Amino acid sequence: MTETTRPYIPAMGRHGMLFLYDPFTRVAGLRRVHAELLDRAGARPGQRVLEIGCGPGDLLLALARRTPQSDLTGIDPDPAALRKARRKAARRGVEVRFEQAYADCLPLPDASVDRVLSCYMLHHLEPEAQSAAFREVRRVLRPGGELHLVDADGAAHGLSLRLAGQTPERIVDLMRSAGLTDPAHTGRGAGRVIGRYAFYRANA
Repeated sequence: MTETTRPYIPAMGRHGMLFLYDPFTRVAGLRRVHAELLDRAGARPGQRVLEIGCGPGDLLLALARRTPQSDLTGIDPDPAALRKARRKAARRGVEVRFEQAYADCLPLPDASVDRVLSCYMLHHLEPEAQSAAFREVRRVLRPGGELHLVDADGAAHGLSLRLAGQTPERIVDLMRSAGLTDPAHTGRGAGRVIGRYAFYRANA
């Protein structure tokens, strides 16, 4: 199996459902979640920012409006989502790179990124891939760089087998084991459609 044919969970959870992404985002209130994540990340103009699991690109496009001079890259394994992201960026006239890649094999040099962002991606990965992804985050972050992520709060989704292990304690432990410093669960929120979610941060 080659790198480009590894299995992955696409945006909206199933192939062929991408057309529902934008209306779901509006109904679920994900734009509000994006805004809070960007507030927490505090990326500044001129910084290099990577989003892991960018899907159709909404988070980075929102960041491009805030900090138009930033160097923005999004990676995702789903080519259909990346095509949609590139079309959105072209329509809005913003510079964002979207590349096909996996969270546990980031196509960036060591110590090259100021901020790593991730929104509702982590729970799609198997446990070993989560650990590998955090090690990759540690590798690409510059000294003083930061990871900021938000994901479903497994502590509040006890009936979901996929989310059962996604507790804040476990996520913080994974970040620490990967070599990230000062990992922390920094807040919670809730949406009518998406349920409870948790914010995290860690330093290089």
